[in-house]
Amino acid sequence: QVQLVESGGGLVQAGGSLRLSCAASGRTFSYDVMGWFRQAPGKEREFVALITRTGSVIDYADSVKGRFTISKDNAENTVYLQMGSLKPEDTADYYCAAGVIITTQAAGYAYWGQGTQVTVSS
Repeated sequence: QVQLVESGGGLVQAGGSLRLSCAASGRTFSYDVMGWFRQAPGKEREFVALITRTGSVIDYADSVKGRFTISKDNAENTVYLQMGSLKPEDTADYYCAAGVIITTQAAGYAYWGQGTQVTVSS
């Protein structure tokens, strides 16, 4: 099993920045990809960004390209999501996920954190 714990969410004004962290523990050798997803009230969970263990593959949703940056610290088993130029439509619960295949589909990830809330005020 892999345990994922997100942190860093909060309330920020539009145009501001936040950095989310996702710390992994347990069988951390059992995944090769880590992703960030988000879910706004009344909406489906959507892909935000992913990064492979080696960092050779990084992908972003079109809605966040140029504003968000995903990175990792393998030594600390931690993945980060630096979010900038935040918009009210970025308001959502943000989830970290780990899996073995490179995919933007939530169903492709076996392990999930509990989520951290991000609220962007206008």
